[in-house]
Amino acid sequence: MKRFILLLLASAFIISDIAAQTETTVKAVDSTAVKIERGHFLPMKRRIDREIDKIKSLYRGEIMIGLTASYGTVKADDTELMLIFNDINLKGTMTTINPFVGYAYRDNHAVGVRFGYQLIDGELGNISFDLGEQNDLSFSLDNMSLRSRNYSWSLFHRSYAGLDQKGRISFFAEWELQARTGTMDFAYMSDNTLKFSHSRSTGLRLNFNPGMAVYIFPNVCTTVSFGLGGLYYNKIQQSDETGNHTGSRSRSGLRFKFNLADINIGMVVHLWNNKKS
Repeated sequence: MKRFILLLLASAFIISDIAAQTETTVKAVDSTAVKIERGHFLPMKRRIDREIDKIKSLYRGEIMIGLTASYGTVKADDTELMLIFNDINLKGTMTTINPFVGYAYRDNHAVGVRFGYQLIDGELGNISFDLGEQNDLSFSLDNMSLRSRNYSWSLFHRSYAGLDQKGRISFFAEWELQARTGTMDFAYMSDNTLKFSHSRSTGLRLNFNPGMAVYIFPNVCTTVSFGLGGLYYNKIQQSDETGNHTGSRSRSGLRFKFNLADINIGMVVHLWNNKKS
């Protein structure tokens, strides 16, 4: 009898111990499940940080001094595919110069200021437009000229992403807040009389300019950037040859597109850099 009672007590103790261990295990599993549920997504830093800054193309404390420029011409030979135009006597040039200075406030990130000058000069000696006898629509223009000067001031932010371990080749993304002002003079023939039109424009733009930088020397690199557009606002006031106001118009919008006329090749010198080799 005593042995039976001792056996029951031992069995009860073992069962209670197993139950306690089971309860502890269940609580641990539940706690782990809660932690897994709460931590289903990785922390923000681990999800976003791709450690691109490990490849350094620009070091903190550097000063960048650079210049970008573009030049293009338009001639009558460039319009040979426009079959509806005949007897074209057209020539024009577009020149853009943009000096800038920037400061690297951290590795691969810089802010700076830029000044811009753009000159567009074109002449249209003669052009004929003919849709054929069946359409009965044709006309010709001659003695037209256009001259436009624009000045701009910009604040920009540029971020680099290195492609090789030494940072000699890298892509960059640039956002630019730009204020513009300029004039345009347009001359044309009307009733055998040469007339003039003068326009003054002001504008504000937020541009996105991606590009590539290649270091040809440790502290000197060449850049190629492309203007892809952005937000813009323009206002134009027009007057005649005597200075009388003849009208005004404004335009704003959002436009992103690749612009062949906005490809800039530049040279940048980096100062205060003792780390790149």
